[in-house]
Amino acid sequence: MWITGEISIFAEILLAGFFGSLVGMERELAEKPAGLRTHILVAMAASLLVALGSFIIRESDFPSVVTTDPVRIIEAVIVGISFLGAGTIMQRRYKGSVEGLTTAASILVTAAIGITVSLQLFLLAALTTAAILIVNRALSYFERWVKDRINGG
Repeated sequence: MWITGEISIFAEILLAGFFGSLVGMERELAEKPAGLRTHILVAMAASLLVALGSFIIRESDFPSVVTTDPVRIIEAVIVGISFLGAGTIMQRRYKGSVEGLTTAASILVTAAIGITVSLQLFLLAALTTAAILIVNRALSYFERWVKDRINGG
């Protein structure tokens, strides 16, 4: 691969990191267990892994009897990220509640954004990032408003 190709991939990884930073900053401001750095790194890792998988498939001289499936790369990224997300979920026995599910979901969708950037679907990645911010931030206010109305506040 020529240097310009590697620089192009690196630019995609940085773009994925930027989108991840937007989600991570929202989580950071909400004082959640996985914040800015985690989301940046997840998006960048997902983007890099998909780019590397694409490179291997495109550049390797696989024998004709070996078939490749790029979807398996995405599956592997999702499995790895799921373990990371699981680490943010905590059950509070004394409260009887579970915390960290939204952050785990944010980590998962941030990985998907990294994958999306590596597939060069930049507008889709940007729109998805905006949608995540709306879901995490705006719906949080809406949930509180509904709870206040139900509880007579």
